[in-house]
Amino acid sequence: MSEDKEGETLEDFLGELEKVVNGLESGDLSLEDSLGHFEKGVILYKRCKKVLSKAESRISVLTDSLKEDDWKEEE
Repeated sequence: MSEDKEGETLEDFLGELEKVVNGLESGDLSLEDSLGHFEKGVILYKRCKKVLSKAESRISVLTDSLKEDDWKEEE
């Protein structure tokens, strides 16, 4: 699981984001509540993106180290 600084996982953020989207899609919210949900959705999106970016960086480091190891073995 990928975790953010607050200890919440990507899965936690995606679950919350799904609830926000469902609330917006329901059509039962007032304009003000819809704006609040949308704002929360943007925050959750940014948190998801941050966690995924960290994971991508870790993958890059690992794959780069594999390339270096393969090259060293060929010598």
